Amino acid sequence: MKQIILSMALLGLLLTACTTRNFDQQNKENMNTTLNLTQDWDKVFPLSDKVDHKKVTFKNRFGIELAADVYTPKGAQGKLPAIAVSGPFGAVKEQSSGLYAQAMAERGFVTIAFDPSYTGESGGEPRYVSSPDINTEDFMAAVDFLSMQDNVDRERIGIIGICGWGGIALNAAAIDPRIKATVASTMYNMARVTQNGYFDGEDSREARTAARKAMAQQRLTDLEKGSNERAGGVIDPVPDDAPAFVKQYHAYYKTPRGYHARSLNSNEGWTKAAAQPWLNAGFLKFINEIDNAVMIMHGEQAHSRYFGEDAFDYMTGTTHQQGHSAQVGNKELLIIPGATHCDLYDGGQGNFIPFDKLNEFFKTHLK
Repeated sequence: MKQIILSMALLGLLLTACTTRNFDQQNKENMNTTLNLTQDWDKVFPLSDKVDHKKVTFKNRFGIELAADVYTPKGAQGKLPAIAVSGPFGAVKEQSSGLYAQAMAERGFVTIAFDPSYTGESGGEPRYVSSPDINTEDFMAAVDFLSMQDNVDRERIGIIGICGWGGIALNAAAIDPRIKATVASTMYNMARVTQNGYFDGEDSREARTAARKAMAQQRLTDLEKGSNERAGGVIDPVPDDAPAFVKQYHAYYKTPRGYHARSLNSNEGWTKAAAQPWLNAGFLKFINEIDNAVMIMHGEQAHSRYFGEDAFDYMTGTTHQQGHSAQVGNKELLIIPGATHCDLYDGGQGNFIPFDKLNEFFKTHLK
């Protein structure tokens, strides 16, 4: 047994050394990409005159090449703290994640906003699918990339996940202690909502069995047709009796406020079978073992607030007062008065995204 453990340890060291050399060669020398990246500024927000911007690519450990935007404080020198950003679930880096990344770069961080595997300008086939494992790896690959940059202090790297990527960010933080500080903004737990329905309204064996059968049949349908059917993005037009949060999604994704041609939510959505792996995912099981700092922030009026509140309570082993901010050690729940779910995508009709609070959080914990 000791020989097996020693062999595994030596193999791990060898893989680590090879990986470091590979990332050093690929990322520091800016190797040619196989992706078709637009060089136009096609974000839904204006370019700040306080940052420098460039497009980059990097690979995750599944061999998928990811496309990203790097934002650097203009005139910055030396090694800086860094933040990787992604989300919302079904969005692209030209939308909310890019806005967050640019705003944090204005405050002194090197930031990267990336398209997840299979979406946006990133690689991966088939298109428009998601994976608890691969998407968690996407965040860790972004940390790999930042760790190899000459202007980044690899001991001071954090992440921000928005919407469904808030849950993925927590999952990444639970497995990767290099992530020294994590923010989950207006988070979804994608496994929970897939397995239990909204507000846990379909939390039954019968409902999950029906979903499993539907996904299995969809795989056969896709094989027979030779293509993967799309589920449709945000509903358009919105019925008068639609829930308020559906109308809020439409107001962001389907209007000039947030529409983007590569965004799944703005257009034809995920493939119909994309939800299948989430039906069986034991997600966020170990977030109660995250030692590093975490802040979960939600709008007071967000339909998704229960995801973040329950995650905070599980993570801290406490029961906080619903609808109120709380803090336990280096774990914080921030409830933003009056804000809805989508208000934390771009600020909504007010200044709802607390960028100064984010700045304080990261500068405190990325020392």
